[in-house]
Amino acid sequence: METEGSQSSLSSDNSPHDPCKMFIGGLSWQTTQEGLKEYFCKFGEVKECMVMRDPVTKRSRGFGFVTYAEQAGVEKVLAQNRHELDSKTFVTLVDVAGHTRCKDLLQSLPRTLQLHLSYTE
Repeated sequence: METEGSQSSLSSDNSPHDPCKMFIGGLSWQTTQEGLKEYFCKFGEVKECMVMRDPVTKRSRGFGFVTYAEQAGVEKVLAQNRHELDSKTFVTLVDVAGHTRCKDLLQSLPRTLQLHLSYTE
């Protein structure tokens, strides 16, 4: 699985239950890593940002990850009910195993996203 940009998703300081790491699902196919980072910077300092891409076609897979330097950024994102970028509303999830709100939201997502999130836990 490839990401846009040069930052690795395998860095040693990111655990699967990092409370500062957010899953961003339902992105527009046109959303770039730079656009995603620019959007999320208004909530706090973004440490890492990636848009996941298909390794063969290089096309966006419609989801990505944002990691904040501090958990306050995550809380600000979660406090806002609706997020829109590139004319598309998307979902944000953090540490699905530990947040009831995220578990409830996970149940409403398409099965393919549910499977992906279960795999990354």
